[in-house]
Amino acid sequence: MSDIKCIIVEDEPLAVKVLSDYILQVPFLELQGAFKDAILATDFLRDNDTGLIFLDIHLPKLKGMAFLKMLTHPPQVIITTAYHQYAVEGFNLNVTDYLLKPFEFERFLIAVTKVKTAQSETQKPNESEEIKDYLFLNVQKKKVKILFSEIVYIESQREYIKIVTTKNEYISKMSTHEIEALLPANLFKRIHRSFIVSISKIESYTAEIVEVNGISIPVGRGYRDIIENL
Repeated sequence: MSDIKCIIVEDEPLAVKVLSDYILQVPFLELQGAFKDAILATDFLRDNDTGLIFLDIHLPKLKGMAFLKMLTHPPQVIITTAYHQYAVEGFNLNVTDYLLKPFEFERFLIAVTKVKTAQSETQKPNESEEIKDYLFLNVQKKKVKILFSEIVYIESQREYIKIVTTKNEYISKMSTHEIEALLPANLFKRIHRSFIVSISKIESYTAEIVEVNGISIPVGRGYRDIIENL
C-alpha cells in the first residue's frame, strides 16, 4: 500500500511540532505540509491529493468544524483539540478519530492505524491479482515464507522482531512498525508497543492481558480501546 499523504491544520507551533514528530515515526505516513489556518489548507487541498487531515478546531479566520463542512469530498480527518465537547459533532461529520490534547504517541498511533485500515478496506484488489496469505521474512541471510494463518504473535526485541508461529519461532532485523505495515489489518492487531497478535489466535482477554495459544501478553494502556473493539 502507498503512503498516506497528510497535512496538519493547526495554529499552535508546539502542537505542529508534536504532530510532525509523531508523523515522522510512522512509516506509512507522509507529511505534505502544515497550515496555520483553514483558508491556506483549502487552497492546498484544491490542487493536491491528500488522504488525511490532522485538524484543530479553534483556528483563526475559519473554525475547524466550519472548514470541514465546506469540503465537498473531504479526506479522512483526525480532530486534535483540547476541547472534548466537540467530539459528538466531529463524529457526526464522519471524522475518523478525535485526539484530546495532550496525547501520547501510542494514542496517536491507534488513530492513524484506523485510517490505514479504512484505506485498505476501500482499496479492492484487482480481480486478476491473487490475494497473498503469506509474507517472506529475512531470517539468517535467507527468505523464509511465513503464512499469516500460522502467526501467533510478534514481539519487538530492540532492532529485531520475534515472530512466533504455530510451528516455529523466527528472528528478523526489522521494527514492529515495519512488520505491521506488511500484515493485513483485519487479521492482526497491535495491543502493546512491543506486541502484535493474531486475532484468530486470541483465546481470551481482559483490559490488561490477552491469552494467545496459552501465552499471556500484556495490553498497553494506550491500546485498550483496540481490545474493547475486537
